[in-house]
Amino acid sequence: MNWKAAAFGLLLVAALGLGKTTLSYRAQYAAAAEQAAERQATIDDMQQRRQAVAALDAKLTGELTNAQATITQLQRDISAGRRRLQLAVTCPQQPAASAASLANATSARLTDAAERDYFTLRYRIEVAGKQIAGLQQYIREQCLK
Repeated sequence: MNWKAAAFGLLLVAALGLGKTTLSYRAQYAAAAEQAAERQATIDDMQQRRQAVAALDAKLTGELTNAQATITQLQRDISAGRRRLQLAVTCPQQPAASAASLANATSARLTDAAERDYFTLRYRIEVAGKQIAGLQQYIREQCLK
């Protein structure tokens, strides 16, 4: 009877050891599965953000391209005479004794260099405006989430 009790005790200890080992492996598996799910969620979030940023970049690049095309067309129209730049200028008063001449009859006009500078400035203003709007939208959509 001693050997039967010892064998039973040994089997009981072995069963408890196997049960404990099994529970330990299950806990490790559950922790690994949870960690894998968290990592996959992070990867999915990063991919979503990357797609959103790419879409925002494409939208803003398109808007900037359209603005450049508009400015270029305006420049062509002005060069061809189809449109005119409107200037707010003040001409100095001519002395009363001065005789009127044909040179005084022409309208004020920008020099060619000033006209080029005007279009360069318009383009740079458009670029800066689009960049600022894009950064603000990026902050709202990506950083403040």
